[in-house]
Amino acid sequence: MLDILITSKTRVKLLVKFFTQDTNKGYLRGLAEEFNESTNSVRVELNRLSEAGILVSEHEGNTKSYSANRRHPLFAEMKNLVAKYLGLDRLVEVVIKKLGNVQKAIVIGDYAKGVDSGEIEMILIAKDINQEYLDFLIKKAEEKIERKVKVEVFEQEPDGVEGMVVFDI
Repeated sequence: MLDILITSKTRVKLLVKFFTQDTNKGYLRGLAEEFNESTNSVRVELNRLSEAGILVSEHEGNTKSYSANRRHPLFAEMKNLVAKYLGLDRLVEVVIKKLGNVQKAIVIGDYAKGVDSGEIEMILIAKDINQEYLDFLIKKAEEKIERKVKVEVFEQEPDGVEGMVVFDI
């Protein structure tokens, strides 16, 4: 969906990077390496998104760091659009809400870092989950969002988990 509206693949990658999680930051060379793109194509898109006010930049030593502009009037809509593009909204709808006993869901790994790798890793904090039913729901979600889904279930949140909370009671 997002790649149909926005024809620049580099721009789509940048939007995914910066709007999956508010704290994601990046700099030109690091983003070019991460996306396996030329620094010139990344620079052009960073400049366009910065000029539009969608991204903000700050100097950190000799490097210029970019992040999402949380004060932009379309910030919330951009986050929602990226979540829909990645299928996170459907994942929450199909898997988490139908299980019933889930207290919290956290996306970890590549997607929490804003990298569309094709595999969504998630931790569920829940009790008394029917693993067979969870496996069925995961398969159903994978078909809908066209991405691999890996889920681990814990009764209590493990220490030191860093990621993007997509569901919390």
